[in-house]
Amino acid sequence: MIDKQSLAAIIDYSLLKMISREKFVKGCKEAALYKFASVTVNPANVQEAVKLLEGSGVPVGTVAGFPLGATITEAKIVEAQKALEYGAVYVDMVLNIYALKAGDFDLVYHDICGVKNVVRDKGLTRVILENCYLTDNEKILACELCIKAGADFVKTSTGYGPSGASVDDVRLMVKTAKGRIKVKAAGGIYTLKDALAMINAGADRLASSKSLDIMAELDTMNG
Repeated sequence: MIDKQSLAAIIDYSLLKMISREKFVKGCKEAALYKFASVTVNPANVQEAVKLLEGSGVPVGTVAGFPLGATITEAKIVEAQKALEYGAVYVDMVLNIYALKAGDFDLVYHDICGVKNVVRDKGLTRVILENCYLTDNEKILACELCIKAGADFVKTSTGYGPSGASVDDVRLMVKTAKGRIKVKAAGGIYTLKDALAMINAGADRLASSKSLDIMAELDTMNG
């Protein structure tokens, strides 16, 4: 069984869903307490999260083109630029799903490159594929385009689609990656069992809005 510290170190605590400021502040403080890998917040909340987490060692991540990936590349670039200026170190951009499915692979590639070129060595670029809308062949192709563009992670889901991460998808992405890019599982990871299944499938990082529940479950299990 994984220990508490090791599990927390690979979980991004998601605070993307609409919550009150009171819950947002509480979530950031709890993230600092558990030493999660990061806290992921909406672009408008990056500055506040950075301030709340100052000195905790827990970095802030945010999203671009979220949740549909349908914004123009220039908009994703601006979101990434501002996020970095405000102190974020992770940018999780949503792949242009429409373009991928339409066969416009150059657009998908340059969309990812646009964000990656802004982030460069200031942080990490993670591309959300939103696998629930893709065939297996499209998932493989999307991973290859992310690798070609120099992204740091491929991510299964936004958590806002009709379904989230699956063990089969994580395995497929890990197999495709062949160590060239890391894999992040997100969406529908609500329990310790869910988290362990994704880790066992090869995920390097997890994202969950139920991170505290998962840690509490591990605490209970470990007595």
